[in-house]
Parts: sequence; C-alpha cells; structure tokens
Amino acid sequence: MTQSIRIFTGFDNRESVGWSVFCRSVIENTTLPISITPIDERIAKSVGGRRDGTTAFSFARFLVPALCGFHGRAIWCDGVDMLALGDFRELWEVCDSLEQMKMACYVVKHDYQTRHPRKFLGTAMETANPIKRRHNWSSLILWNCSALKNRVLTPEFIRKSDGSFLHQFKWLDEFPELIGELPKTWNWLVGEYPDAPTDAKLLHFTLGLPSLSRYYNKGREAKLWREYAVMASRGMNV
Repeated sequence: MTQSIRIFTGFDNRESVGWSVFCRSVIENTTLPISITPIDERIAKSVGGRRDGTTAFSFARFLVPALCGFHGRAIWCDGVDMLALGDFRELWEVCDSLEQMKMACYVVKHDYQTRHPRKFLGTAMETANPIKRRHNWSSLILWNCSALKNRVLTPEFIRKSDGSFLHQFKWLDEFPELIGELPKTWNWLVGEYPDAPTDAKLLHFTLGLPSLSRYYNKGREAKLWREYAVMASRGMNV
C-alpha cells in the first residue's frame, strides 16, 4: 500500500479557524492518503516554547526530523495561515529519486523585502514584520528526515539555538547546495507578491487571514479562502 504523505503543521489557538480551513483544502486537493499532525504549544515547550516567535510553533517545525526518527520524508507547513490549491502528491514526489534524496530539505527560496512593516493588523497578534535574511523560507519545508546534516536537530540543539540561526537554516550554511529549491507557486505570499497565478499550489496569508476585518476583502485569494471556510464549516449549522 502507498505510504501516507506525512504533513506536520503549526497549530495556534488564536488561529484555529485557519488550521481547519487549511486541512479541508489539503483533503480536497490531494490524491494520496495523508496524515496531518498538528504541533501546538504543548509540544513546542520541549524546544523552549514561544520564545521570540510570533506563533506557538515557531521553533517546533525544526523538530520534524526528530519526530520522524530521522527517517524518510515529511512536509512542514505553517498551515494556520495557508490554503492548499495543489496536490500535495506533487510536492511529496519531489524526493522520489536517489539524487533528490541527497538533499537536506526543499524550500521556496523567497528573496524579497516586505512592503508591510507590521502584520496581523488590528488584532491581539499584531506585531512588527521586519526584513530578514531568508524570510519565510521555513514556512514550508519538504524535509529529508534521513539526511545526516539534519541529525543535529535534536530538541536540546533547538532549545539552545536562536530564531535567526534556525529559520535561516544556518546549520547548513557550509552546505548550501543541500537546500533544494521549490517553485514560488508552492508558497505564494499573499500581499507580498502580485496576485497569485492560476497555477498557484499553496497560498500563504502571511500578513493576516481573510477572516480578519483588515484583510477580508483582499482580492481573489481571500475569496478562495472564504469558499474553503464554508466547506470546512459544513454540518455545523443546525
């Protein structure tokens, strides 16, 4: 039987509606069996909790190889502020060849300077959105959990590392060739990039979900998110 696609996502109580919509969109569009594992604040405490991250799971994404026993492959998605429009089978099969399995991970290598100095406007989560090196690379990661260079990512190592070290993949700085590149369509930054192309696979509402008043009427991407929100809430109305 075909192995299930292992997807790990962030979960933050403040964005729980976003997590439900994301899961619904993955189920709707993926043509292989999937398992979705939420990483919440309780699990994140094993690597130091929230620390300097804006979400409960900011550091826990780097636990994925260890959670998988440093074996096989897995996908990390922020999840709570994302919408899947493509088939995750396509992303999963990037690592099918032996040559591709030599990589430590695959990410969308964003190279941009944000036009929005603050995000989550008008909410209790509102925060600064500074320009960073390799900003948003870690929001979607196709992990090769078996890669030797990733075996450094133990809970103890993650606890002792700061945010910039981890989110900028600095444990791989001497081996940049081990960071594979995915097309932008697999992590399209809504509000930072122009309107998403029709072949976008994953929309990332990094500035704020369309459920928030400041982002409600923000174009076609927001409309798509609300359509999936209706799907996710079916059966809840009596």
